[in-house]
Amino acid sequence: MPTVGMVGGGQLARMTAQAAVALGQTLRVLASEETDPAALVTPDVVLGDPDDGAALRELATGCSAVTFDHEGVPQEVLVPLAEAGIPLRPPPEALVHAQDKLVMRRRLSAMGLPVPDFAEVTAPADVATFGDAHGWPVVLKATRGGYDGRGVWFLREPDPELVRGLLDDGTPLMAESAVPMTRELAASIARSPFGQAAAWPVVETVQVDGQCARVTAPAPGLSSADAARIQELALRIGEELGVVGLMTVELFETEPGRVVVNELAMRPHNSGHWTIEGSTTSQFEQHLRAVLDYPLGSTAPVAPVAVMANVLGAAEEPAMSMDERLHHCFARYPDAKVHLYAKDGRPARKIGHVTVLGDAADTADAVRERAELAAGWLATATWADGWSAHHGDPREDS
Repeated sequence: MPTVGMVGGGQLARMTAQAAVALGQTLRVLASEETDPAALVTPDVVLGDPDDGAALRELATGCSAVTFDHEGVPQEVLVPLAEAGIPLRPPPEALVHAQDKLVMRRRLSAMGLPVPDFAEVTAPADVATFGDAHGWPVVLKATRGGYDGRGVWFLREPDPELVRGLLDDGTPLMAESAVPMTRELAASIARSPFGQAAAWPVVETVQVDGQCARVTAPAPGLSSADAARIQELALRIGEELGVVGLMTVELFETEPGRVVVNELAMRPHNSGHWTIEGSTTSQFEQHLRAVLDYPLGSTAPVAPVAVMANVLGAAEEPAMSMDERLHHCFARYPDAKVHLYAKDGRPARKIGHVTVLGDAADTADAVRERAELAAGWLATATWADGWSAHHGDPREDS
């Protein structure tokens, strides 16, 4: 059986390794430490840093494909590997659009796709000039390295001291217009080297403090025509950039069915975790199929609605063990599917997720409530609605 190497040992690699087992494969991971989430579940581990060319070559030896669970591998490391014939999926010339927001903006703009107004920032005056031309507030972004709300600053007026400090620290910057949006959406696709492509339903995402907290699939209230148009947009981006594997397009909806592209990710993505239980083919299995050029699996949902809620580390770690919290969670919601990442809890850290599927009698709001209550309980050992294993729901007594 072929071997797939994955750069990174986080939860995305962990869930990819779990999908590999069903396909008769062992995923080889490049992990920073033996205790990384993926390194705990696969026997084939290379220890090293993602910017270490020698470690990447060791990972790639004997692999049919090498892929990524994050975008933090410098182009100056990737390009020589690709030139040496190592099958990188996606290739560096595609991945750069997920690594560098300015490169991505320029390419998508040249394709005529909807993106915010933007400009490179090389001096504090550039922000003031952009804001005066396009209006305030201005979104200042690090073009590389930012994620989960990091590397983003909302400026309601020029802040030359902040900009100068960031530039002096070597942070590459760009300015964007703030997009007046009604909600955030995400469209995930997969592409194989042969060019086969598949798209999942468009989902609604909810961010809290810059990172994903909840995903609802399919996006409530999105017409089938608008959903198809957004899927076609994502498929076009994947084709023109030469993506191989998973790609998620994060979007701002500005009015019903009208979107602006925010970000690209070329790997399994938080907004696709619902597919493990909610789709015929999960994003993790599909990613493996795509990078190995297998025929892609069906992306059809298996339930009318699926909601994924992230388990985020509490401000203060509960005294109750996670094992006991799981007991209580399953006692209340036996249909909840829990995924824990073997991470120590710290405030706002993604330590797991919960997925709940609804049936034809469920509303999206009812499924969302169950998923969020379960995730909140696992994080804090507190039921947000006051429910008790001994006394039930206090709302039923009022």
